[in-house]
Amino acid sequence: MSTVAATPPQISDQQKLDAVWLSPGGFFGWFTHVEHKAIGLRYIVTAFVFLILGGLEALAMRLQLAVPDNHLLNPDLYNQVFSTHGTTMMFLFAVPVMEGMGLYLVPLLVGTRNIAFPRLMNFSYWMFLFGGLLLYAGFFLNTGPEAGWFSYVPLSGPSYSPGKRIDIWAQMITFTEISTLAVAVELIVTIMKLRAPGMAAHRIPLFAWAMFVQSWMVVFAMPAVMVASTMLLMDRSVGTHFFNPFERGDPLLWQHLFWFFGHPEVYLIFVPALGMISHIILASTHRPIVGYTPLVLSLIATAFLGFGLWVHHMFTTGLPQLGESYFTAASMVIAIPTGVQIFCWIASLWGARIRVDTAFLFALGFFSTFIAGGLTGVMIASIPFDTQVHDTYFIVAHFHYTLIGGAVFPLLGAVYHWYPKMTGRKLSESLGRINFALVFVGFHLTFFPLHILGMHGMPRRVYTYQPGLGWEGYNLAATIGALILATGGGVFLYNVFRSRTRGEVAGNNPWGADSLEWSTTSPPASYNWVEPPVVSSRYPLWDPAGLGGVAGLSTDYREVLTTTDLDATPHHRYRMPGPTVWPFVTAVVGGIGLVSSIFQPILIYPIGVLTGIPLTLWLWPRGKRG
Repeated sequence: MSTVAATPPQISDQQKLDAVWLSPGGFFGWFTHVEHKAIGLRYIVTAFVFLILGGLEALAMRLQLAVPDNHLLNPDLYNQVFSTHGTTMMFLFAVPVMEGMGLYLVPLLVGTRNIAFPRLMNFSYWMFLFGGLLLYAGFFLNTGPEAGWFSYVPLSGPSYSPGKRIDIWAQMITFTEISTLAVAVELIVTIMKLRAPGMAAHRIPLFAWAMFVQSWMVVFAMPAVMVASTMLLMDRSVGTHFFNPFERGDPLLWQHLFWFFGHPEVYLIFVPALGMISHIILASTHRPIVGYTPLVLSLIATAFLGFGLWVHHMFTTGLPQLGESYFTAASMVIAIPTGVQIFCWIASLWGARIRVDTAFLFALGFFSTFIAGGLTGVMIASIPFDTQVHDTYFIVAHFHYTLIGGAVFPLLGAVYHWYPKMTGRKLSESLGRINFALVFVGFHLTFFPLHILGMHGMPRRVYTYQPGLGWEGYNLAATIGALILATGGGVFLYNVFRSRTRGEVAGNNPWGADSLEWSTTSPPASYNWVEPPVVSSRYPLWDPAGLGGVAGLSTDYREVLTTTDLDATPHHRYRMPGPTVWPFVTAVVGGIGLVSSIFQPILIYPIGVLTGIPLTLWLWPRGKRG
């Protein structure tokens, strides 16, 4: 009797890819991840944690200012809360959360399996987290910054801010800007070289375009504030005099360096939000966007113009009138690209059968709120008017209308739009509408009265005020609005956590949207697609002939396809590096060096040399599996 050997079962490509792209499990494995969706979600969640902290600080300030002669916060604590709030919102929430959305969505939008330089992505997250922990460690130890999120000299110099408060702030800047620059490089290379075959420049999704433009802005803007904060730290710790006028330094140099970063910073937040609005409108109208090319060119124009008007933050410093005239004109011209965007969106909505869901409501909230902020921005471009209101609450109202209206409203809409892709479940629409109503009403009740307070002369950055000045009612209304706004934030968080397990199952494409992220599972596999897509249309999911698949990529190791810059024709295969702990170790050792230099500047040298050891192990070739 003969026997026949059993044929071993065939392993499918999907099973092979599951094994090859698997992220290590367990506590220690968490430090080694190099998968873009995991790190992107970490950025988003961490940034929202910092948003909660910054929001609590804002609420504490509003409670302090609700009535005159209040003593809820003493002057020093108020200054720390005020400075930490602004620093948190600008450096630890607004830009990181947009980059987190980019890390999660851009590889899906352009049709690749992972971000470029995935180990650098791991390193960038830890640098961001360590910077935030450094700031809050100082804050909770009564060593928080007290000179504002802008840390103007000489107030932030050694003469007026002794101790280590400003030193901690300055090194926090180094942590977060290294992180931001790293993410920008990853996104630029991903969008330029890892797009799906056929995704030529005129077919790139608008959010990917927005992140591409934003990333280039980061590359040019962030070095300015890193240089400025390093110069400030050196003035304070090793006796240089970059900003000391008595030693031939110049305090205005700080403002030029800071605002050369600081005004593009607004657009680093705003430009990704424009891409989010375009995707929400596409999904809500279910028809092609009107003016794709003008929308892209407007993003690019906003980026270029954003670098040409930093001095409008300095109109009261006594600059030459010719220079002031130039920056006045630039401050007005910057409104034109945004106007083009808004008209394209209106044309896209005109005559469409619109699905009015929560994401679309937040898009409408963005329109009304940001337009109001833009109009006050044109007002303060006028030097005589700006001179009168520059140090008043009118400016506080303006930039909150611009930043929250121009970024937070689109961001919340984007969460409602892409949450099903991230989790496989929808957020509750009933809770979403309550969320929108509370946020919209609370925001306007909080910040609209500040315009009036500014016109009535209430100065910024004061911790209390005397009764009888006519400010009491407006401040009390603003505080009530802040409580309503905080309640709206609580509803949003409850909706997010509740829907994670109890939300309606979404399916792959619940909105009938057009872009590639909706062509894969919800949530996507670690490698996104078994066969990465090939496109021949700007809206591949709406064009039956617009979507194909790449065959032949290896299933034995992490391999992606690179394509040419403009036409996205296949160029070569690229092996992605795998998980490793060394980016985390590099961040830890480098972080120790940066923190140690606050107390002993000389330590930056030996610890900098030690950082080279894990960096070398990070970059060392490890075979076909990375």
